[in-house]
Amino acid sequence: MNRNGAAIAQEIAGRLAVDAASEYLGLSTSTLNKMRCEGRGPRYLRLGARIFYRKEDLDHFVLASIVETTDSRAAA
Repeated sequence: MNRNGAAIAQEIAGRLAVDAASEYLGLSTSTLNKMRCEGRGPRYLRLGARIFYRKEDLDHFVLASIVETTDSRAAA
């Protein structure tokens, strides 16, 4: 299976490999790896030696990263 086929199969299975998750978040793979090693970043699953992310965990991480500013609170 080619690389795109593997990424599609992982998405269908409900999980993304590190490279697909980093692309989804707009981060480099090394940044996502560093965040994981430091105990920061989105939740992940470890299956044997491989790391995967669920889309819902990535979405939750993004939503939790929203920073309210004075202007955005005034508009609400």
